[in-house]
Amino acid sequence: MFNYIWPVAIIVFSNILYQICAKGIPEQMNTYASMAVTYAVATIFSAVMYFVTNKGGNIFQEFKLSNWATIILGIVITGLEVGFIYAYKAGWKVSTLATVTNAFLAIALIFLGFFLYRESITWSKVLGVAICLAGLWFIKK
Repeated sequence: MFNYIWPVAIIVFSNILYQICAKGIPEQMNTYASMAVTYAVATIFSAVMYFVTNKGGNIFQEFKLSNWATIILGIVITGLEVGFIYAYKAGWKVSTLATVTNAFLAIALIFLGFFLYRESITWSKVLGVAICLAGLWFIKK
């Protein structure tokens, strides 16, 4: 059970810190310059963690295993982060931005799961979509 829960805890904790940091980027700083610093730190941290968790590993051998998803993920993550930073600079509140985007994301992923991965759409998922939409209505009020 621990292996099932700890990744979720990391995601939630990291996402909280992520939102605080994204909102804390200086408004006058160029967003892409900020991302360059962010990814330089992420690159160093990831390389260190690779060697910590993979004693004697060859990171260059690992690089050979990457495919299109690894490359596109780098672009997509940049878009995700830039979107949050620009939204905060535009005045979105930290208490609503992630909630709104995650509600839309949840709805979109239900359909993506159905069409791309043949996952079933159940009544509980339909109810979840309705709750997400109701939640967005309440947030807007």
